[in-house]
Amino acid sequence: MIESKANAIWHGGLKDGKGNISSKSGALNGPYSFKTRFEGDDTGTNPEELIGAAHAGCFSMFLSSLLEKAGKPATRIMTDATVHLDVTDNGPVIKLIELNTEGEVEGMDEAEFQQHAQEAKEKCPISAALKAVPEIKLTATLKK
Repeated sequence: MIESKANAIWHGGLKDGKGNISSKSGALNGPYSFKTRFEGDDTGTNPEELIGAAHAGCFSMFLSSLLEKAGKPATRIMTDATVHLDVTDNGPVIKLIELNTEGEVEGMDEAEFQQHAQEAKEKCPISAALKAVPEIKLTATLKK
């Protein structure tokens, strides 16, 4: 089994505290705070941004694999993920993730591309791990 590790350190209270999130590989190392998570401050990251990055990366790789298995490898796949965090009476909840992907695939028609994109949305490991999110929307564009 492959293991990936990351850690977070938090100092102080919720609103006045600050933390740092990092990965064992060293590819990720950045600050986060209440402001970066709930007030849109862009001087650091937040868990939802990291979920979005993971989801976009996983989806793109999974879609690439499906296209390659179909005999039509992609020239390029670019995916944006927008994670919507809603603050409810029960606390913060991720209510929606929007995946917006654009693929360049020679010899593929729109219907086939949409089929593979939907399958990637359902089956990539990060999508599977996020099944508790009420809605994951996908917009897939085949670029000619």
